[in-house]
Amino acid sequence: MKSTGLYKTDEVLKANGAETVYWKTGHSYIKRKTAEIGALAGFEKSGHFFMAGELGHGYDDGLVAAGAVLAMLDRNPGKTLSELKAALPDAWTSLTMSPHCDDELKYEVLERIVKEYSDLAEAGGEILGRKIVEAITVNGVRVHLEDGSWVLVRASSNKPELVVVVESMRSEDDMRDLFRKEVKPRLAAYPEIGAFNQEI
Repeated sequence: MKSTGLYKTDEVLKANGAETVYWKTGHSYIKRKTAEIGALAGFEKSGHFFMAGELGHGYDDGLVAAGAVLAMLDRNPGKTLSELKAALPDAWTSLTMSPHCDDELKYEVLERIVKEYSDLAEAGGEILGRKIVEAITVNGVRVHLEDGSWVLVRASSNKPELVVVVESMRSEDDMRDLFRKEVKPRLAAYPEIGAFNQEI
C-alpha cells in the first residue's frame, strides 16, 4: 500500500497493458498476492522484489532483481543507471509518519477514517482541488487523485500507531501540502489520535 503511484500512472506500463494492484503492506502479503494473481512481478516498499515468469521463480530474490537491472542496462547500451532513472517520471514521496493511537482503539478509529475517505470518494469529492479517482481499502485507505498523487492512512501492525504516507506527482511542496493541509487536519478531528512521531 505504501509503494509509489508511478506503477499505476507510468505511460510505458500502460502502453504494455500492465495492471497495477495495490495490496496489504508486508512482504509475506505481497508474495502471496503476487502468486495468487499470477503477476509477473510484485514489489514491497521495504525492498522485497518477487519476479515470476521469465524473470524469476516468484520468490524474494535480490540476485534475480539485480539481474533484471543488469539486463535493463544491457538493453540500453551507452546509458548509465542514473540516466535511466532520470528518464522516469518524478514523484515526491513522504517519509512514513505515525501518529500515536492506542492498540485497543486504532482499528475502530481507522474504520471511521476509511469510511470518511470512502464516502468522500463516492460523492465525487476532491482533495486540494483534485478529483478523487479511487479509494483502495484493502489495508486502511489509499486515496488516489486524478493527477496520480495519493494519501494513505493505515494501522501499524506492530505498534500503537497509525501509518501515514503521501505522494505527489507535482512537487515537494505539494507533497507537504497533502500532509499539512489534508491528512494532518483530518486526523486532528479524532481525539483518539495523538502526536506524530515525525512530520514533513
